[in-house]
Amino acid sequence: MTTIRPTRREFVIGAGAVLAAPAVVRAQSEIGEVRIAKQFGISYLPLMIMEDLKLVEKHAAAAGLPNVKTSWLQFAGGAPINDALISGNLEFAGGGVGPMIVLWAKTKGSLNVKGVASLNSLPLYLNTINANVKKLADFSDKDRIGLPAVRVSIQAITLQMACEKEFGVGKHDKLDSLTVSMSHPDAMNAMMSGKSEVTSHFASPPFQNQELLDSRVHRVLSNYDVLGGSCSFNFMWTTEKVRTQNPKVYKAFYDALAEAQAIITKDKARAAEIYMRVEKGSPSKDFVMSLLNDPQHEFTNVPRNTMKYADFMHRTGTIKVLPADWKEMYFPEMHALKGS
Repeated sequence: MTTIRPTRREFVIGAGAVLAAPAVVRAQSEIGEVRIAKQFGISYLPLMIMEDLKLVEKHAAAAGLPNVKTSWLQFAGGAPINDALISGNLEFAGGGVGPMIVLWAKTKGSLNVKGVASLNSLPLYLNTINANVKKLADFSDKDRIGLPAVRVSIQAITLQMACEKEFGVGKHDKLDSLTVSMSHPDAMNAMMSGKSEVTSHFASPPFQNQELLDSRVHRVLSNYDVLGGSCSFNFMWTTEKVRTQNPKVYKAFYDALAEAQAIITKDKARAAEIYMRVEKGSPSKDFVMSLLNDPQHEFTNVPRNTMKYADFMHRTGTIKVLPADWKEMYFPEMHALKGS
């Protein structure tokens, strides 16, 4: 995992201020470096495009901030990303809806972390190499399930929701003891080796799709099965302070994300080329195009089914406060969208 070191500049009032005069606070200039967290997989394609084409810099310059720089930091899961954001070592966090909701609830009334925008709506597969596992009840103590972060990642929360459906209310954590925090590349490699205790992987594209190319692997369930339809996977979120103290930078990020998502929608071939350029050693272009052309794979800023997650997480004690509706978890730029 990338080691994060504080780089934020400290601002002080100029020494020339006259103490006897009425206090005048100079307008603080906006940050010159934007630190953005991402994780692994094609679900972060909008961020890859933003990085490759320098879209944040482009929109910041158009807003009168020509010297803004971006730093792109890669993490294996949402928990360390949240730690970095809380400690002031990130401006924008990227991850699953689970970690975002956890931090929204934890910081309500203090840092006031909220969602900036959705990155996508994508299916997530629980794959296994264990031929005896056809349903959740078939998992045993000999199995381990790799996922980004135990109990808080979107995969972990979705697994709990699936367990509640299969085993009953109060048994949502039945398989928690089998889960292991691992990055998607590590979980895929462990499962596919056939020599690890990790026999299953609650994954994301493209890892889940690559795994299914092997005849030993089959899918147990998907988040769309559990949620009853399309649902958001990844989001970007930040603190109220970042948004209010850096309105031009915030808007530049928001507009850059919208432009990147539009590129994926309108020019999939170009998006695939960028993905392959950024993700060295990625699958073939035909494979990447098959993912981008999958009708279930949508890169959109509209939040979908996030209240179902919030309701479940509140009811099972993962979060202590329940939002009145989905809009409470997002900054105002999102409120006009037809989210859920």
